[in-house]
Amino acid sequence: MAEEKKNKSKSENSGDAKDKDKDKKPPEHHDDAVVETHHSTTVRGETLSYTATAGRIVLKEDDDTKKASFFFTAYTLDGVDDPAARPIVFAFNGGPGSSSVWLHLGVLGPKLVEFDEKGNGVSTPGRLIDNDHTLLTHADLVFIDPVSTGFTRAIDKDEEKAYHHFEKDIEAVGDFVRRYLTTYERWASPKFLAGESYGTTRSAGLAGYLQSRYGLYLNGVILISSVLNFQTIALDSKTYTFHRGNDLPYVLYLPTYAATAWYHKTLDLDLQQRDLPDLLREVEAFAENEYLLALEQGSRLDHERFDEIADTLARYTSLSTDFIKRSDLRIEKFHFMKELLRDKGLTVGRLDSRYQGVDRFDVGSMLEHDPSLDVWMGPFSAMLNNYMRRDLGYESDLVYEILNPKVWPWNYENFQNTYVDVSETLRDTMTKNPFLRVYIASGFFDLATPYFATEHTIAHLGLEPGLRDNIEVSHFDAGHMMYVHGPSIERLGEDLRNFVERAT
Repeated sequence: MAEEKKNKSKSENSGDAKDKDKDKKPPEHHDDAVVETHHSTTVRGETLSYTATAGRIVLKEDDDTKKASFFFTAYTLDGVDDPAARPIVFAFNGGPGSSSVWLHLGVLGPKLVEFDEKGNGVSTPGRLIDNDHTLLTHADLVFIDPVSTGFTRAIDKDEEKAYHHFEKDIEAVGDFVRRYLTTYERWASPKFLAGESYGTTRSAGLAGYLQSRYGLYLNGVILISSVLNFQTIALDSKTYTFHRGNDLPYVLYLPTYAATAWYHKTLDLDLQQRDLPDLLREVEAFAENEYLLALEQGSRLDHERFDEIADTLARYTSLSTDFIKRSDLRIEKFHFMKELLRDKGLTVGRLDSRYQGVDRFDVGSMLEHDPSLDVWMGPFSAMLNNYMRRDLGYESDLVYEILNPKVWPWNYENFQNTYVDVSETLRDTMTKNPFLRVYIASGFFDLATPYFATEHTIAHLGLEPGLRDNIEVSHFDAGHMMYVHGPSIERLGEDLRNFVERAT
């Protein structure tokens, strides 16, 4: 099903070209089409036979006007007596601008991009292996690529920007979910969403949209490296520093700074010898008490107390007291990534601060690149493109957009003069559907969506006491994509299987 190439002779005059345009067929991705292939694998001693479906569903307006061609990859277990009774998980990543490749070939699907136990690549261009942790053992899986990611495209190129929008994105993905459930007769299935990073923002908004628009009540929502309230992480898009007047991120990032320093063995010996969770409890208590109060006081903080807070921050981060004082006690996350190992000529990763990088210049306050993404991007890109064509039989001349920067600037007009916040949507959705369960996975070394920011958001949901037990939180000794870390994917896989069982 290779996409039609549009080659036109330079000798054609304008009249001939116009006549030919009338007869020209639209690109193939403007129509519904799927490819089904059959596979089997062994997962923890159990043989799984399954059908993979790769293709596109075209969304339409009520008047049959085509809006967007959504690409998806689905896995359904063979030999099931009643497929409608089997759980189904709709999964996507975030960005905005990211395809679903990371969850697809990183943790949930039947195939896995291979990394070593620590999360480092084992070869170039990479290798795909069977996934012993796949959620296919407990649920059918549908990986969705939102508009302008993967092979998904707006039908009208001029309308593409309309989908790079908080609300329109949620509506489009929600319309795809409804269309898939209808086409494949899965409305009776227990239904789940799984999102990562901005995909968790989308998940919370989508859960509310599906419930209010279609009466579609979910059994569960899986949030991996969650961000529901952007006040906890928001950066100024020009300076890449936290917004002036919003001191909350400095408080919520501090435990991750301490975890990073601990991992790279730069702390004082008495702290370095502590177990990480034990150390972090101490840092968290300081962060949300003495540190928060000190920042709130601003210039009213007396000099003696200022020096005490600076000394404690230096102890927990291993940055110099002088650096922290010159930062007015406010450690910017990119400054931290550049400063922590500056004396060794190294930087640490944003998505996963366990990774080390080398910039061209040791001076400056910004990373030149993210060393964690550098390790992951190549193998995921190569393996996805090879797997899609050779194993799943889907061919296209379109670029499979892994991370598409062209979706920026993302439109957040729904949140004028305020921070993006879908936590209230999640609370409202859970209140109206008390059967909805939420699982949250956070990495200790994630400097994109830090774990303590997620805990702050959950603590401020305002859920009634009877619903608080519907939320489960797990922490991992890795970063944003904790599943590249051997011990973490093993525990995450077990968590997800247990979660689906409990929620159904």
